[in-house]
Amino acid sequence: MTTTRSALAVRDDVQEIRTVVENWALWRDAGDWDRFTTVWHTHGRMSATWFQGTAAEFIEASARAWAAGVRILHFLGGTTVEVADDRAIAQTKMTITQRAPVHGVPADVVCTGRFYDFFEREDGQWRIVRRQPIYEIDRLTPVDPAARIDLDQDVLARFPEGYRHLAYVQLHAGFQVKNGLPGLTGTALEDLYQDGAAWLAGGVGSS
Repeated sequence: MTTTRSALAVRDDVQEIRTVVENWALWRDAGDWDRFTTVWHTHGRMSATWFQGTAAEFIEASARAWAAGVRILHFLGGTTVEVADDRAIAQTKMTITQRAPVHGVPADVVCTGRFYDFFEREDGQWRIVRRQPIYEIDRLTPVDPAARIDLDQDVLARFPEGYRHLAYVQLHAGFQVKNGLPGLTGTALEDLYQDGAAWLAGGVGSS
C-alpha cells in the first residue's frame, strides 16, 4: 500500500541514494572491494558492456581485472531521483574512461552517458538492485597526440554509436562485449524506462 511521506523524509532518501551512487564510483575505482560490496542489494545485478550478472560476480570480475592492470574509471555528474516508498530510480550523468593499448598504441576511450539505477531499501539502507548504464556518445584518443591508430571500421560498425569505441577497446583487451545496450535513443532505452516505471509501481524491474 502506498503511503504519503513528508517532503523532508523524501529529501533525506534522495541524499542517501546520491551518496550510494557516489560511493559506488569512488570505492570501485579505488579497488576498495569490501566497502564496494555494501552499496549492493542482496539480489543486486549489474549490466555493462563487458559484464552481465550478479553484483557478487561483478565484484569478483572487477577485482580480477583490477589485479590484471585493467583500469576503467568513472566520473559523475548530476543525479535525479524518483522515490516511491521503499523503491527508487536514480539517473546520474557519468563518464567512463578506460586506458589501454590499441594496436600497440596507448589510448584513452571516454564514454559519456548515464547510470540508471534501481534502488530498494534493505535493512533500513538504500541499496542498488540493478544498474544499467546508458551509453550516449564516446570517443577514442591516443595518449600521444602525434600518434595514429587505424581502427577496423567493420568492427566499429558492429556496435551502437554510443559505445562503439569503448567496445572496440574492450574487445581488443579480450573482453566479450554485449551488443544492443541502451543509448541516447532507441528501443533498448524505451524498454529500460518501462522497467523503471514498473519498478516504482511495485512490479519487477526486468534485467
